[in-house]
Amino acid sequence: MDLADLAHCLPSGDQERVRTLVVQALGQGLEPLDVLNRGLIPGMDLVGRKFQAGEFYIPHLLLAARAMHAALDVLRPVLAETGARAAAAVVLGTVAGDLHDIGKNLVKIMLEGKGFEVRDIGIDAAPEKFVEAVDEEVKVVGLSALLSTTAPRLGDTLEALDKAGLLNRVKAMVGGGAVTQAYADKIGADGYGPDAVTAADLALKLAGLA
Repeated sequence: MDLADLAHCLPSGDQERVRTLVVQALGQGLEPLDVLNRGLIPGMDLVGRKFQAGEFYIPHLLLAARAMHAALDVLRPVLAETGARAAAAVVLGTVAGDLHDIGKNLVKIMLEGKGFEVRDIGIDAAPEKFVEAVDEEVKVVGLSALLSTTAPRLGDTLEALDKAGLLNRVKAMVGGGAVTQAYADKIGADGYGPDAVTAADLALKLAGLA
């Protein structure tokens, strides 16, 4: 089968059709990494482009994510058998004192769509929780803050990561309603993602994959 069909089907959010195409591809002997890299990831890239162009909205992203997860439910066991692993891992969380997760969850969707393993540590995450989540597979840490009152926790978390000696081998990116490029520069972040699509592309660059 042509994996372009899978890529073009994913944005529709049709879980059953996407799952069927993945099963068909594997049944025809296609490598699971090819299904991921030539089918699913280009499909999520298309979703991202449509979102940035104003053709898609948050509900479209959520539907596409459900279809992506349905496909990954089929792919993951096969990938595990081959020993294939995600290109890199990303730790993602909303900083201490901030209980908002919509933006973080959208970033997670797009990161998974790029082939990352996402380790979501949730909301109201203390600096120590970010530090504890970083291991040898993690290349990028993503921090979110929606409120101006919680924005200072971004800097606190970066300081904790630095004191733990982690910022010499992982990159930190920040985002959320309380953050601007100027603020990201001020606290010493490696990058700023103003939206989920941009953040996912930035993570690829920070991880040395683009």
